[in-house]
Amino acid sequence: MPWFKKETHLLPDPRKMKFPEGLWVKCNNCRGVIYRKELIRSGKVCPKCDYHFPISVNERIAMIADEGSFDEWDRSLAPVDSLKFKDTTRYTERLKTNREKTGYSDALVLGGAKINALPVVLGILNFSFMAGSMGSVVGEKLTRGIERATEDHLPLIIFSASGGARMQEGVLSLMQMAKTSAAIARLQEEKVLFISVLTDPTFGGVTASFAMLGDIIIAEPKSLIGFAGPRVIQNTIKEQLPKGFQRAEFLLKHGMIDMIVERHAMRDQLIHFLSFF
Repeated sequence: MPWFKKETHLLPDPRKMKFPEGLWVKCNNCRGVIYRKELIRSGKVCPKCDYHFPISVNERIAMIADEGSFDEWDRSLAPVDSLKFKDTTRYTERLKTNREKTGYSDALVLGGAKINALPVVLGILNFSFMAGSMGSVVGEKLTRGIERATEDHLPLIIFSASGGARMQEGVLSLMQMAKTSAAIARLQEEKVLFISVLTDPTFGGVTASFAMLGDIIIAEPKSLIGFAGPRVIQNTIKEQLPKGFQRAEFLLKHGMIDMIVERHAMRDQLIHFLSFF
């Protein structure tokens, strides 16, 4: 029997201990657990497997464009509920919630910018706004940007992150695939450079239209890129899919994209292409 008595009332009960939420993040690729501050220091790149986490529009602009050079166009352009669509909630309510959450009127942020003092048209799909889905306003804003790039002979750079077409707008969203693709065709007839950058994830109608029409197609490492999801494809063809199917590395190996570029090297790579062309 011990000669002392442990002062148990001085020890915290582990069942009652509270830890701040959001200290740790699970990687979408390797499933490893990462200390959030370490992830931020690394530019939101997993230190274990090099997976590139999604980043905000403002973070992307800060990484790519010259400081203070980005000038957003058509910021007030916003979608309307033409079909009076309702699933678990009304489309109008979804739009209101996403506007409040992101501070943007829709999923595409586009405008003029400079990269190493070189003028470009820069567009970024915001996955935080309804999964970066392409509706009528995304298609219209993108088409306007492409037409401006064509008219002024400015290189076009689009960063894509999307789940595809916006189901709440039905056929109106599907029409944007043809609309943006036709605008890209006119851009390329004028020999204007279009660089498409695919980030995780890029799917559906965005992949099936402008995202895969770039003169140069770049992807961030480990990005999921495709049309339908791997589970849908596997259930359809009734066969096991190859390892790494639809990851950027798989697409590069099979000639679907031109190169994979690390996030920290993306600006320098874009400067190289802009200077060369």
